[in-house]
Amino acid sequence: QNLSDTATAILTNAVTEAFVAKEAFLDYYKLQNDSLTASLIDNTYISQEANSHASVHTFSFGGTLTRNNLNFYHQGEHLESTLKGLSILKGSQHTDHYTLVNHACPNCESHQDYKSIVSDEATNVFNGKIMVEQIAQKTNAYQQNDNILLSDKATVYTKPQLEIFADDVKCSHGCTVGSLSADSLFYLQTRGIGKKEAAALLTYAFANTVLESVKIPALSEYINAIIAKKLGVTVDF
Repeated sequence: QNLSDTATAILTNAVTEAFVAKEAFLDYYKLQNDSLTASLIDNTYISQEANSHASVHTFSFGGTLTRNNLNFYHQGEHLESTLKGLSILKGSQHTDHYTLVNHACPNCESHQDYKSIVSDEATNVFNGKIMVEQIAQKTNAYQQNDNILLSDKATVYTKPQLEIFADDVKCSHGCTVGSLSADSLFYLQTRGIGKKEAAALLTYAFANTVLESVKIPALSEYINAIIAKKLGVTVDF
């Protein structure tokens, strides 16, 4: 967790390595909420052995420039990798998410779900790569990146990427970029909800597939409070 309060320009270059042994479980959360004078380069490497489950959630809210490099390497069969991310950006913030899941063994699964909410002149980048080696038969790999633009000058670059050398696999990828539904906003307003609060509710619902899998209640409440502040509402999500 990075919580820089100083007005001085800061660069943090972090490297994290996690080795998940056979039948072990890793649940790892990264909360990035730096001051707008801070930049972050975060490199995380996860190595998994057989029958393990590793889950990494990345929440990118603060900082002027953030680069997240997340790499998963499979070292055994029947393991599962989960990668989830949420970015809420405004002003001139820029956040990059680069992911790699290296399926190097048979009978393994990976699930990626990244979402961004981008306003003002901010930019979010997602480049997700799934590598399935020839030996990795019976792989099941899923990847999705969804984005909401809240202003005409906000920018999203998204590149789901698959490299598959095995022939008995299930792999899917997709991406969406859009804005809040005008019909849904109107519906909520006709129910007596203010426009700002209605937009916040729709935005929160959009992000909820990432939020709902946070397993620590205190952390979930803390993140919800940050989101409400970012969206400029007092709604208790």
